[in-house]
Amino acid sequence: MARNVRSPHPALTAIAAAVLLAGAIGLFTWRHAAKADPAALLNVQAEADMALFDAKLSRGSPVYIRIFKQESELELWMKRQGAWKLFETFPICTWSGDLGPKLREGDRQSPEGFYSVTKGRLNPNSSYHLAFNLGFPNLYDRKYRRTGSFLMVHGGCASIGCYAMTDPGIEVIYRLVEAALMAGQDRVPVHIFPFRMTDDKLKQNENRRWAGFWQELKPAYDLFEKSGRVPSVTVVGKSYVVSRAK
Repeated sequence: MARNVRSPHPALTAIAAAVLLAGAIGLFTWRHAAKADPAALLNVQAEADMALFDAKLSRGSPVYIRIFKQESELELWMKRQGAWKLFETFPICTWSGDLGPKLREGDRQSPEGFYSVTKGRLNPNSSYHLAFNLGFPNLYDRKYRRTGSFLMVHGGCASIGCYAMTDPGIEVIYRLVEAALMAGQDRVPVHIFPFRMTDDKLKQNENRRWAGFWQELKPAYDLFEKSGRVPSVTVVGKSYVVSRAK
């Protein structure tokens, strides 16, 4: 059974903690704010533009996202001169449920697996500031008769199956995803893992219910870690099949 909604990420619970975290990471000192007024969000975009300039990245470049539940982190990668570069690791304000995939509508579980964002999945009018739909259930989920709808990455700091990034956080993430799609990227891959899938982590969790499922996710994690190339993921039968992207 899924647990209740998770508590906010520790880095978001107090301004003092946020300032210390920002000093360590070096980007986006507004991380503690679940909500922000329009003027503050304009400052967020200005800050993001400066960070992009410093990283020699630009809006409209292809985007790739990885989410790690246990660490409550979202990585946003961008392509520069044919190579993927980590732009920023955002703390997830909250997600709901437990480690493992979403199974059914109403289980309050945030999904795991391989998803993607297209133009039609962008929601600039979300009640949670901005949002994009992950496309759950994907083909793999449907093979297992998993149900659910409107599983999002969005603003604010509340979740009943989504990944809540705060309003300032989603302001940066959404605008970069939107710019990439408008510039011609067909879809933005979003790969969601239970944790950083090292051999040690899998060993620690080998007796858990979803250990077999996680073994299907690991090749995609490993391929990107080793090659720096976003893997191609297909579904054959009732299994994920990961291959090196062309």
